Amino acid sequence: MAVYKKTYQRYEGALTPEWSRFLVMPRYALEEMRSSRFLTLFYSASLLAPLVYAIFIYAWHNLSALKLMQVDPARLIPIDARLFVNYLGLQCMLAFCFTAFIGPGLVSPDLANQALPLYLSRPLTRKQYVIGKMSVLVILLSVMTWIPGLLLFGLQSYLDNTGWFGKNLRIASGIFFGSCIWILVLSLLALAISAWVKWKPVAGAMLFGVFFVAAGFGFVISGILRTRWGGLINIGLLMGTIWEWLFSEPSRRGEGAVFFRVSSNMALPVWCAWAALTAMCLLCLYLLARKIRGAEVIR
Repeated sequence: MAVYKKTYQRYEGALTPEWSRFLVMPRYALEEMRSSRFLTLFYSASLLAPLVYAIFIYAWHNLSALKLMQVDPARLIPIDARLFVNYLGLQCMLAFCFTAFIGPGLVSPDLANQALPLYLSRPLTRKQYVIGKMSVLVILLSVMTWIPGLLLFGLQSYLDNTGWFGKNLRIASGIFFGSCIWILVLSLLALAISAWVKWKPVAGAMLFGVFFVAAGFGFVISGILRTRWGGLINIGLLMGTIWEWLFSEPSRRGEGAVFFRVSSNMALPVWCAWAALTAMCLLCLYLLARKIRGAEVIR
């Protein structure tokens, strides 16, 4: 409008609460993800595993269903911590693949198109910007990991009337905290890589490299030097060590979560796994702090 008419007025409507302003970003990000048929199909397919586990738990407690399928109950896998650890490993690997597709596109477009000054010129801080971008992954990965895991735990507790719930509360805490740790590590890694690598395919490849290539280097270092400390750069080994501690599963069996197994000769102290993951998260936060700024200085 023309300024000389002086008909413009200050906005007098209701303001969004400061604590929830970061939720604007996940709302639009989820709408954009829903427009991709491939991501929608992949995300839907990732929820099939909890359904299969639920059917198995129900059949395990239903003798008529077992007889109909001609299955001997004595040969069934017991429903214990090991079953839920394997479930967690499977879903967390699917969560990793899903993050490799959507994670690189969370921050890099804003940096490539110089959109950060527009975000930060609003009543939105850098911390809220990072939390808003991270909440996209936190919401989606939670639905893939700990939420169906706790539903499976509740189903097993409901069908088992022998006090199974009270005896296995450690499993529920392991599902929740184990998933949250993995989601936090994945989210920070994806955001840090997305902030520094503006080309999405390369950023996704780097995320796979951090997981698989670093694990390969860790095994090589451990084999050449005849030590186990090469596992400090193996994210899968670090997560498997923490999960075994959360679920009270001894690492000497080498029967940890699928894709995150910890062999007896590669087992690390739990405090080393915690320290390595903490250092990795702090490094990601440092990289984000260096890149998420209202203005970019080019030398």
